[in-house]
Amino acid sequence: MKILVIEDEPDLRSMASDVLKKEGYVVESASSFAEAVQKLSMYEYDCILLDIMLPDGDGLDILRKIASEGNAAKVIITSARNSVEDKVSGLELGADDYLPKPFHLAELVARVKSHLRRSRGGERVIVAGNVVLNPDDRTVSVNGNMIHLLGKEYMILHYFMTRPGRVVDKQAIAESVWGDNADQSDNFSYVYQQIANLKKKMKDAGADIAIKAVYGFGYKLQQL
Repeated sequence: MKILVIEDEPDLRSMASDVLKKEGYVVESASSFAEAVQKLSMYEYDCILLDIMLPDGDGLDILRKIASEGNAAKVIITSARNSVEDKVSGLELGADDYLPKPFHLAELVARVKSHLRRSRGGERVIVAGNVVLNPDDRTVSVNGNMIHLLGKEYMILHYFMTRPGRVVDKQAIAESVWGDNADQSDNFSYVYQQIANLKKKMKDAGADIAIKAVYGFGYKLQQL
């Protein structure tokens, strides 16, 4: 799951990003209206934490942009402007929640998890073939037996299990799993290596699904 934290206050932006990363999410951040708009035009996110008081623009305009483009990301407004009018405006424009500042980081994490769970139809687990992935505790089992996946391996499997049958290229995988660090290499060798490791672990565990290369296009998850 990939989250964008739009917040101009450096300490809060850093703390919110850090606590969400510890929960296993890929987190990117934007400190201004312009930077947020740029990132939203380039990348896809599952959840957006939106401060509506930005130094160079109104966060509600970002919300309007998200709504007009049919963006499916869950949006949680995090703002010190705690007026009824702001809350109503945000919700009417399509925000999923409103968390007034100051807030406890534990509550922020709980709300993010709740909204991402709803985006999965309320299901706590994701099932594909004989593989069960539980996003709440980041566990994966095959035929009821737990398998150990490293962080990036888990995130890649989660990415594919939430997009069954969809062909995705290495750039999309890198952006979703590595976030702002996706451009750390020109040849994406790190993506290939993590996928290779994941495929071996899944095969050794007896999984009846596998990530298959689609020549010239990318990869997709399919039933064996």
